[in-house]
Amino acid sequence: MSSLPGIVVTGASGHMGRMLIQTVAASGAARLVGAVERAGHAWVGKDVGVAMGGAPLGVMVTDDALEAFAQAQAVIDFTAPAATVGFAALAAQARAVHVIGTTGLSEDDLAKIGAAARHAVIVRAGNMSLGVNLLVQLTRKVAAALDEDFDIEIVEAHHNRKVDAPSGTALMLGAAAADGRGVSLDAAKDAARDGITGARQRGHIGFSAIRGGDIVGEHDVIFAAAGERVVLRHVATDRAIFARGALKAALWGQGKNPGEYSMLDVLGL
Repeated sequence: MSSLPGIVVTGASGHMGRMLIQTVAASGAARLVGAVERAGHAWVGKDVGVAMGGAPLGVMVTDDALEAFAQAQAVIDFTAPAATVGFAALAAQARAVHVIGTTGLSEDDLAKIGAAARHAVIVRAGNMSLGVNLLVQLTRKVAAALDEDFDIEIVEAHHNRKVDAPSGTALMLGAAAADGRGVSLDAAKDAARDGITGARQRGHIGFSAIRGGDIVGEHDVIFAAAGERVVLRHVATDRAIFARGALKAALWGQGKNPGEYSMLDVLGL
């Protein structure tokens, strides 16, 4: 049997699921050993390569996540919060590295994921790209350097099928800005403005979300003061950057001690 780590992809039929399957299968650094879909999905019982419209990959799509995880060294999961929480417990049971790109997780969800991380490696990030994680670090540094005369606004744009707002990446950036300022994001967050909101409060961190077409992901962090603005920006044009980052995280997690890690850990930032 190959010594390459075996990887299971959840949400196999989704846009990111397909991209992850293609990335793992073509990587030469890991083996695709499982593809998971929800019970009743049309892909269940089919070869995942054939279901995607290509050549067979020798991996059948299953709705039995535990069975799939049991033969894997890592699970890559870009699904939905409820599914991810369940997968976290199963991945911990299998002692498989769980890479989580799911966004929209609640505090309760995060607590359950944290409990799973006591038994296995979990790498969780709102965005898996190198560029975005560099942007997070820059945002923290700029926020620390500029005082509250500079208002902070985070503007994000995504495709019209994205279900959560602000995006996980926008929240990562907001948390970095709050950290740079030495405040809590919960206390400073100003999202979903509507109607007569009154003047902007000093020190708040604002969020705006754009949804349309097939936008992969665009994020701007704006520091605006009287007479000047500093704008930090990242534009993603191909979902493959997230898949490559997730695979890097799955490989990095092999042999690490149980715990919850971020892409900053993976990238050494």
